[in-house]
Amino acid sequence: MEFSKPLLTVSPSPHLHSGMTTSGMMGTVILALLPACFVAVYLFGLPALQVLLICVFSAAAMEVLWQKATGRRVTVTDGSAAVTGLLVAFNLPPSSPWWLALLGALLAIVVGKQVFGGLGHNPFNPALVSRIVLLVSFPTIMTHWSAPQPGRFFADAVTAATPLSEMQTTVTLTGSLPQNATGFPTGYLLGNMAGCLGEVSALALLFGALFLLWRRVISWHIPVSYLGTVIILSSLFWVIDPSRYPNPVFHLLSGGLMLGAFYMATDLVTSPLTGRGMLLYGCGCGLFTVLIRLFGSYPEGVAFSILLMNAATPLIDRYLVPRPFGMSRTGGLP
Repeated sequence: MEFSKPLLTVSPSPHLHSGMTTSGMMGTVILALLPACFVAVYLFGLPALQVLLICVFSAAAMEVLWQKATGRRVTVTDGSAAVTGLLVAFNLPPSSPWWLALLGALLAIVVGKQVFGGLGHNPFNPALVSRIVLLVSFPTIMTHWSAPQPGRFFADAVTAATPLSEMQTTVTLTGSLPQNATGFPTGYLLGNMAGCLGEVSALALLFGALFLLWRRVISWHIPVSYLGTVIILSSLFWVIDPSRYPNPVFHLLSGGLMLGAFYMATDLVTSPLTGRGMLLYGCGCGLFTVLIRLFGSYPEGVAFSILLMNAATPLIDRYLVPRPFGMSRTGGLP
């Protein structure tokens, strides 16, 4: 018997495709970050816009120059460099000088990404690599914060402390929390606090995160396990000693927790592949974040926690491999 068409078609993987391209995914992430960009510029004025523009265009330029210099295919049109530049800007103080923004983009693209082979090969989140290097190298500039001045685009910057740094300093000196950390600071939801560009409005970040979840660019596993772990651990410490440890709402709305949980820990390249692995990864990020915030020498622990779990991702993927279809739990046929 002869058949006009073959019964089986053999082709390379992937055999199922969602239709989402790299450029489409990066464009979706940029759209999700735009509300936080607008809020940052509204709160901190033209200096914030300058940092955003320098980081984005410098990141794209650095990627093109590096790929041309090394003879690789130029991939700047996929949008990944622009996303990296935005995330670098979100990890910088609003009043950062132009050279710091330029150096941050250089570190993220070259040191954090291209030296490992480019997109898809970097073991650590490039923007967080840049943040940590800058923080260690220029601690004074990286911890010089500006108070928000809504709508005053040309106003001179006024120095202010972040909620986390104020909490750490006051607890160290007096043994008890400052006034702003004793209640439930719902005002932080709109961005009424000092901090990095991407740390000031949890509400704007949440709007973008819901868009990413709806578009299925990220899954719920890492954000839920990350934020859930922070809520549980911070609640335990708060119940034990509410005069020394802040409540979970303070932890959720201050610092870079929302930015880290939805936009940086969920990086597809540096996070685990399986659902169970993502849950474990998110729990680890939450654990390290709370421990560093409450007992570490730095007031913020999001960047360090995500990089630590980035390093653990290959190990998580190795030991949490899904069971092949048709195999028993012992590895043999049922």
